[in-house]
Amino acid sequence: MMKVFKIGGNVIENPGMMDSFCRNFAVIDGPKVLVHGGGVLATRLQESLGQTARMHKGRRITDEDALKAVTMTYAGWCNKMLTATLQKYGCNAIGLAGCDANVIRARKRPPKAMDGESEVIDYGFVGDVFPEDINAGFLESLAEMGITPVLCAINHDGNGQLLNTNADTIASCVASVLRAELFCCFELDGVLADKDDPSSIIERISAEDFEKMKKDGTIQGGMIPKVSGCLDALKNGASGAIIKNANRIGDDSGTRIVL
Repeated sequence: MMKVFKIGGNVIENPGMMDSFCRNFAVIDGPKVLVHGGGVLATRLQESLGQTARMHKGRRITDEDALKAVTMTYAGWCNKMLTATLQKYGCNAIGLAGCDANVIRARKRPPKAMDGESEVIDYGFVGDVFPEDINAGFLESLAEMGITPVLCAINHDGNGQLLNTNADTIASCVASVLRAELFCCFELDGVLADKDDPSSIIERISAEDFEKMKKDGTIQGGMIPKVSGCLDALKNGASGAIIKNANRIGDDSGTRIVL
């Protein structure tokens, strides 16, 4: 069975955690895909360039300058460091942006309200991706050759425009079209009932639970697109979804997401 793993910037920016993840990922049997973000490092680069990173509920508002910064971060440093580290551990990986081999096309998001909100937000050069936008055949052909794709969050619209896409969305769509199990990995052991208590892991979250937890504030910020992406993956054909610690990908820990 195909497996899709997604890691974020908090893992990538920690050399020890990233190295440990890549070592554990490399020994997982069977075909697999790695999708990564890098938002923490992108924000840091923006600040060093005199830009102000603008976020709305875990989603980056991407003007032209921000697009250049996130492309340098995601498709450059993060993607190639991950690929090089995987090669170090014997995992024959290839780093890709969506424009490479037309693996992922995106559709520029029009100004709109998100997540049931009334406020209309212009996200700039942000691309929405749907399962039909994934070049599944190409990913499957790489798997047949024993090559592991490493996908970053930079995609294209087919007309020469790069677009920034939430990495959780990419992972969700890839898992859907490949009928894969989705592992959304970050620095904690799962979704927390109490953000100040790292041991308060919620073992299972359903779609109904998710709506309640958004309203009462249990789930907020960057955790919203993680859980939402897992639910979307399940609705569109993924075989399973779990949010867990990037350094515990080989065990049964984490928060299982169910419909």
